Amino acid sequence: MFKHPDQRVGVFIDTQNMYYSARNLFKRKVNFKNIVDDAVASRKLIRAMAYVVGTESKEEQPFFEALRSAGIETREKPLQEFSSGHKKADWDVGLAIDVVQMLDTLDVVVIVSGDGDFQPLVNYVLAKGRMVELMAFGETTSSALQKVVHDYTDLSQNKKRYLIGPKLADRAHAKDSEDTATSEGEDPEESDTGFFMDLPEEATNNQEEHRTRRLEF
Repeated sequence: MFKHPDQRVGVFIDTQNMYYSARNLFKRKVNFKNIVDDAVASRKLIRAMAYVVGTESKEEQPFFEALRSAGIETREKPLQEFSSGHKKADWDVGLAIDVVQMLDTLDVVVIVSGDGDFQPLVNYVLAKGRMVELMAFGETTSSALQKVVHDYTDLSQNKKRYLIGPKLADRAHAKDSEDTATSEGEDPEESDTGFFMDLPEEATNNQEEHRTRRLEF
């Protein structure tokens, strides 16, 4: 796909989708900074937004700060807890609304997610004459979504660039690696810090329950 330097680009990151895909597929963390850099591709970045969920413990705040330090805005909502014990964390509709509201200022919408629930949103953006690009891990990307976008980047094809840190299974080793990297002054993008999120497992259980929900415009 032809990419022109005058194109105005908006990047919208489904953070949970990316985190759980990387964790389940590779037991690794996501380098969101490199994803945004490649999504923009020397064009005009209007907004880069990551949709995140906050918990009462605030343990995820260093991750949010790392995103903001990389020039990525965060849209945060609290993890909802119901009296039944059910917990909900879902940003699909919020992301879609932001895309629609910003459409007049964008030529290209980049969705960083493999979630097929975004296909109605993609169809809407295409109908408005805008270009849509998709970045996600191939193994967890909707094939139907891939077929309708102008450009698709399979992040799994360049794991060195889009993943970061040691495998998550070895948490003790990960901590040792972080301490060593910090003491030796390594680039934080090459250490076990930064662009990563860890939410309670309960926050993900409802994700699959909501996959049948569709966006309507």
